[in-house]
Amino acid sequence: MTATIGRGMEVTHGSVAELFELAKTEKLQREHLVRLAAGVLGGIVVDSFFSAGECEDIMSALDGCELGSYNEEVVVPRIAKLGPTTFEYYSGHEIDQRYWAAAESARAARATLLCGGDPMKSALERVAEAWGGPVRYATCGGQPLFGGLIREIDGGARMHFDEVAREMPNTPDDLPVAQIAVNCHLAVPESGGEVVVYRRRWRPTDVPASSGYGYDPALAEGEPQVTVRATLGQAVLFDSRNYHLVRPATGRRVTLSFFLGLLADGALVAWS
Repeated sequence: MTATIGRGMEVTHGSVAELFELAKTEKLQREHLVRLAAGVLGGIVVDSFFSAGECEDIMSALDGCELGSYNEEVVVPRIAKLGPTTFEYYSGHEIDQRYWAAAESARAARATLLCGGDPMKSALERVAEAWGGPVRYATCGGQPLFGGLIREIDGGARMHFDEVAREMPNTPDDLPVAQIAVNCHLAVPESGGEVVVYRRRWRPTDVPASSGYGYDPALAEGEPQVTVRATLGQAVLFDSRNYHLVRPATGRRVTLSFFLGLLADGALVAWS
């Protein structure tokens, strides 16, 4: 059966439309976010989410910052980053208290990266304009979580998924009903560095195919997918609960990255 979906695109897949197209836009809109949260869009690419000048300023300032990394015994190849993730500090069904000091230090460092203010503030303002309402930080025990990693993924990232409701169910005060990854590209490589998103979510039977933080790509073979090689300043959004990976790059691939959570009351929250 052939089904016609957005913008006249036709897909053939049994009796049900795949509904996993890639939307490209010059301006993020509420409809894009709604369709992504509903699972009927594979991804969104937003042109000039950050200007070339903003990217240059951030990268120049970043040269003066010391970057950490994920646990290099688990995350291979190494991924350099500025800022903590909740997952790194989650144990015993709660966030380790060291997280809050790491979050405060990262906020202070990131605030110096863009002339006139924090690039994460600018990113959330642009999302809020599209959504038609404010975007606040997710909280844990009433305290705002950190959001807005600066990451350099040059060697690629293994296939994995991100889902706070499954991986850290006791972390956010308000559990999101949908989770969206946002990656704003501040430096792009000469080649490679594509993100590949599959229309395939984690299943309990996937556990034997896991190693470290990643999963065997064979799990997603034959599934619908979208592949994006971003250009400078573009923001790429997708449902992080779907399996996804980043291919190795030749050159620097640096992003401002965070999650958006859609709450039951229609509010949007951000964290990393």
